Amino acid sequence: MADPVHKIKTIAVQDMTRQALAWPARLLFPPVCAGCRRHVSQPGVLCGACWPKLRLLEKPWCPVMGTPFTHDMGEGFLSAEAIADPPPFERARAAVIYSGVARQMVQGLKYQDRTDLAPWMANWMMRAGAELIAEADLVVPVPLHWRRFFRRQFNQSAELGRAVAKLGGLPFSPSAIRRVKLTRQQVGLERHEREENVRAAFRVPSEAEIEIAGRRVLVVDDVYTTGATVRAVAKALKRGGAGAVDILTFARVLPGDFRPDESATI
Repeated sequence: MADPVHKIKTIAVQDMTRQALAWPARLLFPPVCAGCRRHVSQPGVLCGACWPKLRLLEKPWCPVMGTPFTHDMGEGFLSAEAIADPPPFERARAAVIYSGVARQMVQGLKYQDRTDLAPWMANWMMRAGAELIAEADLVVPVPLHWRRFFRRQFNQSAELGRAVAKLGGLPFSPSAIRRVKLTRQQVGLERHEREENVRAAFRVPSEAEIEIAGRRVLVVDDVYTTGATVRAVAKALKRGGAGAVDILTFARVLPGDFRPDESATI
């Protein structure tokens, strides 16, 4: 039988070695706040000024839409949004409200090539989407049209999806669905214009149908604004044979907060 004291000492030595090896990198590239980029003690954390500005989404929330209630309405109680306009997906969850620091982080990832933010944003998404991740069979990011991907060279939703899949131990399938229509930017469009913009914009390629057939797919995106994009993706996945679709985003624009100029999914 292994000596537990020896095992503890070995682990402690290994931890000290890792910390020692990390010091040169920490000196050359000191960790900065994910919001304002002030120096912080370790990577992926917010400074004391930014942390209070991050508004985490907490229960109680609508079991379908994931929008928070002001107080506990009882198990199974649905929001007016879920009743009046039932979505084509089963559940949606988001980690934070799209405002302040969260907005800065999304825009940093999306427009300033801050791909280093994706793993830290995914950590918060894991907390909010724990039940979805536990039941998912694979992770699929909202895709970009190939022309837009060629110009940008990366897809922010794929960066988040890859990190979520890794943390959750799930298969990551960025090619399970394609954007077959080059849509307009969603920013600046009214709610009905967003829906029309992404209508028939997505399709599951025939070679991916076997991969998603009958499976529970977790769709990952950066921001849930009106839901037009993820609704279109969910419909396409179900037409392609998916058994169920859940949505997990980093941030969420709450009903009533939407403005056409909000940065949203592309």
